[in-house]
Amino acid sequence: EMSIAEVYMQACKLVGVVPVSYFIRNLNSPTMILTHHGLGPLGCKALAIALTDMHITTLGLGDNHIQAEGTKYIVEMLRANFTIQHLDLSANHLKSAGAEYVAKMLLDNISLKSIKLSNRFTDDDARYFADALSTNSRIKELDLSHNEFRGRGGEHLGQLLNNEGLEVLDLSWNHLRMKGAVAFCAGLKVNIMLKHLDLSWNGFGNEGALAMGEALKFNNTLVYLNLNNNRLTNEGVSMLCRGLEFNDTLRVLLLAYNALTVEGALALVHVVKNTPKTALEEINICNVLVNENFVHLLEVTCQEHPGLDVHYGGVGGFIAKKPPKRVDPMKVIQDYLDQRKLRLWDFFRNIDKDSTMRVPVADFRKAVQQSSIPLDRYQIEELIQRLDRDRTGMVD
Repeated sequence: EMSIAEVYMQACKLVGVVPVSYFIRNLNSPTMILTHHGLGPLGCKALAIALTDMHITTLGLGDNHIQAEGTKYIVEMLRANFTIQHLDLSANHLKSAGAEYVAKMLLDNISLKSIKLSNRFTDDDARYFADALSTNSRIKELDLSHNEFRGRGGEHLGQLLNNEGLEVLDLSWNHLRMKGAVAFCAGLKVNIMLKHLDLSWNGFGNEGALAMGEALKFNNTLVYLNLNNNRLTNEGVSMLCRGLEFNDTLRVLLLAYNALTVEGALALVHVVKNTPKTALEEINICNVLVNENFVHLLEVTCQEHPGLDVHYGGVGGFIAKKPPKRVDPMKVIQDYLDQRKLRLWDFFRNIDKDSTMRVPVADFRKAVQQSSIPLDRYQIEELIQRLDRDRTGMVD
């Protein structure tokens, strides 16, 4: 008969902790984010008692030092609460005992769809997650970033990819190199569900790039791949391109902050140009200085693939002459419309086929390129950067 607030206050008194006022103030919210509240194991126990009968969809407990003991209380709570779909347990010093509790939770719970587990887990802990997810196809998003998975961890994570439900996987900031990278990519080769994969800051190296290239020859579901800062060289990119020649699903490829030069950049554009069935729309090599040959090749390629967007660091070398001053692209569009007695509204509505007032950047770029508006590639990219400052991928 007690209210949830009263239950929580009594629980805090019982275990001897100070109540979290934020929790009490937001009892009616479907989202409960309690990051950085210093709960500790006992604070987590009091919280779990109150959460048992609450209807919330998102629970954030990151950076609360709840440890393995606190994780046990959350696992017990989730056996009774089937409304929580998104759970964040990052930065909580869970260690191996905590990994075992999390694995039990993944085996028992039927409501969780996404979970964040950045906790400095080691290779041995990866086994628990692989075993648990071999039978749990309900988890759609899994964040295992900022852990310490290496060789054997890569093997376990490769087995984890046998999961038939997982669509988003974040393994950034681990140590998947050589043996670990190769083992993981072997699992990716046969995966049939994963769409979004983040492997940035892992030190994949050229060995990993070779294995990833082989995986991309066979994988036909991945649409987003982040390989930023992975110690790749031009040779590694060349190996990656051998897989891209056969892939027709990958749309976004991030390769920033690797040891690439214009040679690697040219190889990437060449593979798009020479692969008619490619789905690539975005390539990020934002730290690479290119040359005029690259710019020319990119312009030719974009005529055949108008949806392609390549982010590079600039054109290197000396400036032989002052670059021509370009007219503001918005003024060019306005003059074009004025001459034809059209409104900007009409121009946008012709592109906005779904009448949502939002158009994907690729569709907007293609529409402008195919129109008779006198804009060159540089002006179109400047226009898109201004209309999509936050890089949401949409022009509103």
